Amino acid sequence: MTIRSGAVTRFPVAFPCPLVLAWCGFAALMLVEQGLQLDFRLADALYQGQGGEWALQDDVMLQEWLHRGGRNLSQWMGAGVVLALLASLPPTPLRPWRRPLLFLFLAVAGSTLAVSTLKQLVSMECPWDLARYGGEWPFVGLLAWRPDGMPDTACFPAGHASAGYAWLALYYFLAASLPRWRWLGLATGLGLGLVFGITQQLRGAHFLSHDLWTLMLCWTISTLLASWLLPHRRQPTHRSTAQTEILETLHDA
Repeated sequence: MTIRSGAVTRFPVAFPCPLVLAWCGFAALMLVEQGLQLDFRLADALYQGQGGEWALQDDVMLQEWLHRGGRNLSQWMGAGVVLALLASLPPTPLRPWRRPLLFLFLAVAGSTLAVSTLKQLVSMECPWDLARYGGEWPFVGLLAWRPDGMPDTACFPAGHASAGYAWLALYYFLAASLPRWRWLGLATGLGLGLVFGITQQLRGAHFLSHDLWTLMLCWTISTLLASWLLPHRRQPTHRSTAQTEILETLHDA
């Protein structure tokens, strides 16, 4: 005899401890990245590989197809989510999808808005702005004091990558609606973010760390919203007859 038990709970994203641990791990990763100067090492290799200039900055494939085209793709995907959400409001076959679609809309919009807002609040140069790479300004770290006369810039975190990493929300959306497809959702978000991020790194628009910050912000926003909006059914637990008898004996005692 097998006893099955299950209950409906909020989405199991383990908040807040794992989120705190994840951010602690991310902070440690950023310290290591800064200590090893991985941003500069990668940017140096890309810059020298293009002949000591950002030769791909105006490349048609990178600029038109993957930059502008990628942004348009993300916007069209977002428009599709909005239309599906509106279609789920009245009593239609899409109504059971209303809450997951609401989550997806809020997660994607919230992620891109958060990155865009942070870009306006934090001044940091793109690689192509730096004297090291043919520009005119010195490098100033994220927490360093900016010299007087240095203009405000908006290159941190990576805005274009957010158009891809925002779709990490597809993992939670599909986990709550079509669980078998959740890993495809995760791969979609990671894949788009990587393609968009690498595109901008090749053009000299961002450092590696800019993309990592965007990835972390998008994942955090999706995780928080999933824990708030998405229900989840626990998997049934299975107990053997012997286990059941032991538990009943302990209970009677």
